[in-house]
Amino acid sequence: MRTLFAFMKKECMEIARTGKLTVLVLLFALFGVMNPALAKLTPWMMEMLSGSLAESGLTVTNVQVDAMTSWTQFFKNIPLALIAFTLLSSDSFTREYRSGTLLLALTKGLARYKVVLAKAVLLLSLWTLGWGLCFSITYGYTAYFWDNGIADHLFLAAAMWWLFGVWVIGLLVLFSSLLQNNTAVTLCTGGAVSLAYLLRVIPRAKAYSPALLMNADPLLSGAEEAVAYRAAALVAAVSALMFIILSVMNMNKRQV
Repeated sequence: MRTLFAFMKKECMEIARTGKLTVLVLLFALFGVMNPALAKLTPWMMEMLSGSLAESGLTVTNVQVDAMTSWTQFFKNIPLALIAFTLLSSDSFTREYRSGTLLLALTKGLARYKVVLAKAVLLLSLWTLGWGLCFSITYGYTAYFWDNGIADHLFLAAAMWWLFGVWVIGLLVLFSSLLQNNTAVTLCTGGAVSLAYLLRVIPRAKAYSPALLMNADPLLSGAEEAVAYRAAALVAAVSALMFIILSVMNMNKRQV
């Protein structure tokens, strides 16, 4: 276990040294502030645009905003945060391949499965930190301006997006164990997510697609019940675990 913790410590120092940790914290914090801020500024922006819209024959009525407006922004912005997280994390393995530090660690007795576990745990921790920061800031400001109580199943809906991020991390680790280039890792991860999204078009497959977790905001209004996401959440959790297992198997066979 000491070698695992030592490798994880090295990874944490690398993330901090390269500035990625700072970028991720600032990015997720910015999105967290933007969600209630955009909701709060919506009436003002519509009032500013009312004059030009009136000239086009459009009438702007009074815009009412509440906590639901803020959380709608959260579910619109969290996909952008996940994309940024994926781009920043796509070189987690490939950087080691290029620099040769992974070979050095392996020659010192670090087991290959520990490399995969350390990388996966670090990525999961970073995603949880970012997601939690964004959610907490949005929750705090929304509670200050409005009432979060009007949003049904709020924590569950947000947790669905966290789980979807875990599934994406599983894909990142899997493709990183197979490919040498971080661009290829990003493209393959994006392709797998797109495929899961397309499965939602098929009625019989929709309920099982992890991409269904991206559409969790109907829980807030009661338009959907939690049971509608049960199968997709189970598939996402199990497949993410399978991706890690496959990554360990690939890493054991890989020529470093």
